[in-house]
Amino acid sequence: MQPRDEIQADLKQTLSAKRYCHTMSVMYTAASLAMRYNENVESAMLAALLHDCARQLSFEEMLDLCKQHDLHISVHEQKTPALLHAKAGATLATVKYGVEDERILDAIRCHTTGKPAMNTLEKIVFLADYIEPERQRVGLDEIRTLVFTNLDMGLLSVLKNSLSYLEQTQTDIDTMTMQTYQYYKH
Repeated sequence: MQPRDEIQADLKQTLSAKRYCHTMSVMYTAASLAMRYNENVESAMLAALLHDCARQLSFEEMLDLCKQHDLHISVHEQKTPALLHAKAGATLATVKYGVEDERILDAIRCHTTGKPAMNTLEKIVFLADYIEPERQRVGLDEIRTLVFTNLDMGLLSVLKNSLSYLEQTQTDIDTMTMQTYQYYKH
């Protein structure tokens, strides 16, 4: 696996300036959450650093990458690059950067929709992507406080807000997001 600083340098060249800034902010937020919740900080930083590594690819390139590696692509992912980049990103993390740690790859894979029974690392990357300091949303300060107070309650709050936003904007809701919400609601 490439050292984190080399991956970071490569991403600085391949991602847009805005996406790179977001990525760095997610990485530092993930590190903070990892320290708070006694998770491996290096794993959290690496997963967060790579969470959007496929964002610079075209939708067709993401589809091809997933098909080349025999990944199942859901109906929603076939229509939505914002969802597909997670699976493509985990694959790219392995193929391009040599990441083999399944915990890191799983955290990258589920950072957009979540999934039922997420481990702490997966929750951290999912939440860091949502609450990082560059994000500006109504009510985000309260959610940030909640995430650093109670990881699962923060997760439920983020899922609820995400679903509410998708409903308000009349955006199709991926079934995995709904399953994740139902799992943590109960």
